[in-house]
Amino acid sequence: MAALGAAGSIGAASGCSRVPTAKTTGGGQLLERLRKKGSVTIGLAGEQPYGYIGTDGKMTGSAPTIARVIFKRLGVPRVEPFPTDFGSLIVGLNSRQFDVVAAGMYITPQRCAQVIFADPEYQMLDAFLVRKGNPLKLRTYEDIARTRARMATGVGYAEIDYAKAAGITNITTLPDQLAGLLAVEQGRVDVFVGTAVTVRNVVRQSRTTRAEATPEVTPHLDGKPAIDVGAFAFRTPETLLRDAFNRELHRMKRSGELLDLMRPFGFTARQMTKITAKEKCRP
Repeated sequence: MAALGAAGSIGAASGCSRVPTAKTTGGGQLLERLRKKGSVTIGLAGEQPYGYIGTDGKMTGSAPTIARVIFKRLGVPRVEPFPTDFGSLIVGLNSRQFDVVAAGMYITPQRCAQVIFADPEYQMLDAFLVRKGNPLKLRTYEDIARTRARMATGVGYAEIDYAKAAGITNITTLPDQLAGLLAVEQGRVDVFVGTAVTVRNVVRQSRTTRAEATPEVTPHLDGKPAIDVGAFAFRTPETLLRDAFNRELHRMKRSGELLDLMRPFGFTARQMTKITAKEKCRP
């Protein structure tokens, strides 16, 4: 249970050294500097299964696991964590507190205006965390709105916009999925909404007997189904690093290695994607 709530989403800092970007044109020089330094610092948001600090105090999650493999192949043998709040990831990246965001961050046009993304490593639908037996029969966002159920989700989560689009007004934000589980179990909220993998994992790992995960839920925006994708984020000038990262990522996708790395964290073939960052960055 401690692992589920370790390292929240804003604020914690580490003593990892910063690597400045000396050049803002021509693709940046960060990759060269990281190779000389021998390490890269990645920003984590404390959310399972994407990137978090486990009960043993060590960094784990799908994104750090991918980062270790790719950066080693890029000539950067060490990956160091910088735990912070999800809402601080982009600010921390652009202020050079760390070098890369490795938190399964969804690609949105708004974020694309602030950072550059690698192509996504996964696509994701949502799921609901409800009391055992799903007494309110909540299977869609519209069900939550119709029943006026008390909904909670994480701080800064995309699910807030999906809920508002469905007409939900009673929305509470909580630090993480463990807090969501406890709120549902204790009856303080009727439903916690998160990504399908996150919700399934918190139910499985907590071994709760008072709550359950619903099947996957497709959110809608402007009347269209929304399929979210998550990716690594880089500072805008660092296109050389982003492009080198992408080349390795695509090799792993083609060989099946990417799914093999992500499967232990609850991902399946359904979460693999061919969607590109360019597609998701379009307004």
